[in-house]
Amino acid sequence: MRMAQDAGASHLLAYSDSQLIVKQVNGEYEAKEESMMQYLQQIEELKTKFKSFQLHQIPREENIKADSLSKLASALEDCKNMAYHYAASASTTNPTGYPAHFIK
Repeated sequence: MRMAQDAGASHLLAYSDSQLIVKQVNGEYEAKEESMMQYLQQIEELKTKFKSFQLHQIPREENIKADSLSKLASALEDCKNMAYHYAASASTTNPTGYPAHFIK
């Protein structure tokens, strides 16, 4: 929800494969655990940032895209604090003298 807000979305349609989460967020089930109540409170606050918000349940086997997006979001969050250097042109030499490693 925060990523959608940061991207400037005004309407959010979200999907989850967790029936419990969807029903709690949509008010069909009551949260009993303190941690879930705090989570739902954050969601309620974030929902006010959108003109519309909908959360739907999908079967777990159809959640591959959402799972991939959540992993990407986590990876991007981890990258925020990483130092990097932009090279204006390609180079085959390593200025440090250390062996360069490539990841495919």
